[in-house]
Amino acid sequence: MTTETKHFVGIDVGTGSARAGVFTAEGRMLASAKHDIAIFYEAGEIVEQSSNDIWRAICTSVREAVKASGVSPSFVAGIGVDATCSLVVVGPEGSPLPVGPSEDTERNIIVWMDHRAVEQAQRITRMGHDVLRYVGGTISPEMETPKLLWLKEHRPKTFAAAEHFFDLADYITWRATGSLARSSCTVTCKWTYLAHEQRWDPTYFRAIGLNELAAEGFARIGTEIVPPGTN
Repeated sequence: MTTETKHFVGIDVGTGSARAGVFTAEGRMLASAKHDIAIFYEAGEIVEQSSNDIWRAICTSVREAVKASGVSPSFVAGIGVDATCSLVVVGPEGSPLPVGPSEDTERNIIVWMDHRAVEQAQRITRMGHDVLRYVGGTISPEMETPKLLWLKEHRPKTFAAAEHFFDLADYITWRATGSLARSSCTVTCKWTYLAHEQRWDPTYFRAIGLNELAAEGFARIGTEIVPPGTN
């Protein structure tokens, strides 16, 4: 079935697979596809993935879903993305950087359920900075600033070489469009961005030991923050 009306693609990246669906403007799903993604475990509650592997799974799923739907790609009006709260680290020209003891450059994602940063999260929580009021008073090791602090303390070369730190959903948007804009949803829920004030709080980053990010004007974690659905 191919009709000359607007259709939409939804992409959902979970822990074990990437899924894509094609939908009508009314929300009816016409077709879907799924491809598994690799996950790597190490001692110390380390869990990692590959952004290149995830991107391949997304592209394959989207192509298969669009083909099965019978909708011409020219009638796809938009793509929506959601993904796990996983930290993606890339260097020059988007090259993946190693985030763990394996030193495997392809393993450049600290997965949401990775708990290597428990000590960092506890330390941040004890500081009691004002921004914690907006995340329930406690930072989880599954959020991004403890993971960034762990990288700085345990993988300083990777931290220094990184050009961008992305939430996985924002990485997918960047990979698809080239835009460095971050979703206000991802950075508010997982990075301590103050959406109601439309700003990062530099005093928080300095207090927890990530003063470099503040000194750089937050260029590596996002200077353009936009609401979901922004063109």
